[in-house]
Parts: sequence; structure tokens; C-alpha cells
Amino acid sequence: MLFLGGRSVKNRLTFPSRTPGGTESPAGGSGALALHEVTKHYGSGENRTQALKGISVELARGSFTAVMGPSGSGKSTFLHCAAGLDRPSSGEVWLGGTPLSGMRESRLTRLRRDRIGFVFQAYNLLQALDVRDNITMPLRLTGERVDPAWFDEVVERVGLTGRLHHRPAQLSGGQQQRVAVARALITRPDVIMADEPTGALDSRTGAQVLTLLRDLVEELGQTVLMVTHDPLAAAHAQEVLFLADGLVVDRLMAPTAHAVAGIMTELGDR
Repeated sequence: MLFLGGRSVKNRLTFPSRTPGGTESPAGGSGALALHEVTKHYGSGENRTQALKGISVELARGSFTAVMGPSGSGKSTFLHCAAGLDRPSSGEVWLGGTPLSGMRESRLTRLRRDRIGFVFQAYNLLQALDVRDNITMPLRLTGERVDPAWFDEVVERVGLTGRLHHRPAQLSGGQQQRVAVARALITRPDVIMADEPTGALDSRTGAQVLTLLRDLVEELGQTVLMVTHDPLAAAHAQEVLFLADGLVVDRLMAPTAHAVAGIMTELGDR
């Protein structure tokens, strides 16, 4: 049990249950994403660095979770392991009912493409393509047909109607990030993973993007996992997980920017 600022928090926030035959699975099998005793280290010997130290977390479907922590706390490694971009040194990661451990790289690539939507700080749009083609790129890569009704709903939700034939250079930063959110949504992913999605935006535009993500959770049941350094951004989430030294050391439900900033100040004094 870890103690911080008068609150007691278990490092293992939820525990995956064991199914018959000894295979680990997310508790109840209903979570969107689960990490069980995940560790990650880099290097060896004197150069060995342990970025994650036995983290167990489950995200419910239709939840919006922010991850925060001081520099070097392990939050980027947490996101990369959760997304299958990096393999844990030990432990299990489950996307829905699918275990990622032992999965071949080619299958893992397909899973990331089909079941995880990514939103990055730098947008990562293809400058030669217009908005429509950037949004539908994940489907075009797999040869899947675009569902016109779903495409129209996504475009309307992100506020890009009338911009479909513009190229990224013709859009504001906020509009480009909306394209990135639409691209993440188009495959109907299990989870959207956002890495500092408002880091390149001004406060007003960033708030609009975060409100959009929260609306997707509340109105569509989308699951969102977001890494951020900004207490104002974290306050848009339903829950905040705080990492320090590779451990989950605190969590905050129904966060406010003031409460988040207070915990981050405490972590900085550790």
C-alpha cells in the first residue's frame, strides 16, 4: 500500500482474474484494456533502467483516463506498452479479450491498425492528402470499404464538414488535430490513445479538442487513454492515474485542475 498526501492507494488498482486452464484475462472480461503486473526495463547490468515496476490497471469500456507524472515517471512507456508499440519485459497486456503477449509482430501491427486509434501531439497527417483521404487512410491501407454513414457522423462530430477537400497546410492546428481524431475514430477502435494531444495547441483550441474527446466517451461509449502534462487537460478526463518511479502511486476520480496540480506538486517533492 502506498501513501501520498493523506490518501492510500494500491499500486495494483484492479486485478485480472484467472480463467480455467491458467490463462490470465481481464477481470470479468469486460474491460477495454488491462495491464497485469507489467514491468519494462531497458539495458542491462549497471546500465539497466526499470521504467515500469509491476503495474496492474484495467480501463472500463467507455471511460476517459488521463495519465500524469513527473519527467521519467514511466508514463510514455506505460502508453507504449498499452498500445503494443513496446513489449513489456514481463507481465500481460490485454486489449479487450485479446492478449498481446507472444503475438507476432505482423499480427500486432494489424491489431494496432484495426483496434487502436492514435492521436499525437504533432498530428502526423499526410500533407499531400486532403482531409477526406487522411481520415480514411487506415481503411484504405487494409482495403476496407468506407461506411458512408459512419464517415459522415465522424466528420460532423469533429466539426470538419466543409473542410474535406482542404489539405493540412490549409487548416489551423486545432482543425488538424480534429482530422487526427477523426482518423483515429474511423476504424471504430477499442481504445483511442492520445499522447499529449493538446501540446501544440493554444489553451482555447486545446480545450475544444479535449471537449470533443470527452463527448466521444459520453455519447459514443468510446474509450480514451491520454498522456498529458497539463492539469487543465487532465481535468477533462473522468479519472487520472499518477505515475512516479515506474509505479501507479495515486488516482483521482472526477478530477479538477486544482486537485491534479496539487498531487503533481506533491509528486515533484518526492
